[in-house]
Amino acid sequence: MSTVAESTLVKFDNVSFSYGNTPILKGANLAIPRGQVVAIMGGSGSGKTTLLRLIGGEIRPTAGTVHVAGEVVHELSRNALFTMRRKMGMLFQFGALFTDLSVFDNVAFQMREHSNLPEDMIRDLVLMKLHAVGLRGAHHLMPVELSGGMARRVALARSIALDPMLMMFDEPFTGLDPISLSVIGSLIRRLTDALGMTSILVTHDVQESLQIVDHVYFLADGKIVAHGTPDEVRQSDAPFVHQFIHGEVDGPVPFHYQARAYADDLGIQSGGN
Repeated sequence: MSTVAESTLVKFDNVSFSYGNTPILKGANLAIPRGQVVAIMGGSGSGKTTLLRLIGGEIRPTAGTVHVAGEVVHELSRNALFTMRRKMGMLFQFGALFTDLSVFDNVAFQMREHSNLPEDMIRDLVLMKLHAVGLRGAHHLMPVELSGGMARRVALARSIALDPMLMMFDEPFTGLDPISLSVIGSLIRRLTDALGMTSILVTHDVQESLQIVDHVYFLADGKIVAHGTPDEVRQSDAPFVHQFIHGEVDGPVPFHYQARAYADDLGIQSGGN
């Protein structure tokens, strides 16, 4: 029988991180099970993308530990870190395709760089990955010939080229029309299940995400302030969760940035005659 530790792929244990003197994470704790789609939500600048960078070992925590597949990421040697990264896939916000390579060569890139597979096998695998995202017929096109939704799907095919154990998505729905958004959301869910991988979504898109994820973490003020299943967060009466889910202006996240009294800025003196 699997233990809790074996079933958890990513774990943050009291993790803090600062850019210079600016704290971003303040003792964040979370656990992401294997085989699930998990969303990380929070306001802009709350540290969501920083979480992904810590998982990938791009940056090191100021305090606490980041575990991936039982390993402490920031304690790995350079070679061990690169080996672990080959088991991870990353879908950037706008795809980040190589503009001078065709769709086929974009997807083939990792296979050619990180494997010794013969070219005929690479061809079959590339077409398989493109077929999975519905774009096998577009293998000959250049990125400039793709729509935004198509480019995002090619980037997804490229990111799963080596069958990663972990996929990370940084705002995968940004800038997409409703049809493309729904397609990407469906692909994330179906590919996670079909490939047996784990997916982490950093996203602001509440409605689409709650349809495809297994669990949601809410990040605010550098900490995980709430988490739960989609049904649990929809029904939550926690002020921050309610404000975020319903897009309300007033709540724990203020409309006005902290400032001194408005009258003071205008030079208006208070008091009577």
